[in-house]
Amino acid sequence: MQILDCRGKKCPAPVIETRKILLAQQEETVEVLVSDDVARENIRRLAESLGYGIDISNVPDGHRLRLTPGIESISCDIDPPPAEGKTVVYIGADIMGSGDEELGRVLLSNFLVTLLELDRLPDAIFLVNTGVKLACTGHSTVEALQKLSEKGVDIAACGLCLEYFHLKENIAVGRISNMHDIATHLNEAGRIIRP
Repeated sequence: MQILDCRGKKCPAPVIETRKILLAQQEETVEVLVSDDVARENIRRLAESLGYGIDISNVPDGHRLRLTPGIESISCDIDPPPAEGKTVVYIGADIMGSGDEELGRVLLSNFLVTLLELDRLPDAIFLVNTGVKLACTGHSTVEALQKLSEKGVDIAACGLCLEYFHLKENIAVGRISNMHDIATHLNEAGRIIRP
């Protein structure tokens, strides 16, 4: 069994390193050590998507994930990953368009509220750069994002961006994601909407 120690490594390094090992050693059990919940979740989703069973346990300085190829998960008290979709909304700023910032904030807020009225909702909304602020406590868009989430839309904010703006603890809706996850969804999307 190979042991991969990713404790203390920043996103997306734990997911990328784990993916390389899982693809190279498809018949072997791999144990991955991570420091935080975000890395644990990202690696769990990756392993499940590759058909690995996952046994997660807490260790003094983080989490241990034992990834076993081709079996059902042994013990995992974490919700299943959100469904992947074909329509992805990619929001890279906390305003819509260029020009007046106040108007841009109103437009983006209205865009999210309007999505709720459409017959076909997007499958996922990815927030990057200042776009992550939309999912943080106190922002006017949290309510609309929460309603979209309740209707099954996967709301995901870039973890590195949240760290950069010191907002990781302020996330109010959705999940914390990573660049590998974002790139994969965008690559597999049938439609990408960029407001």
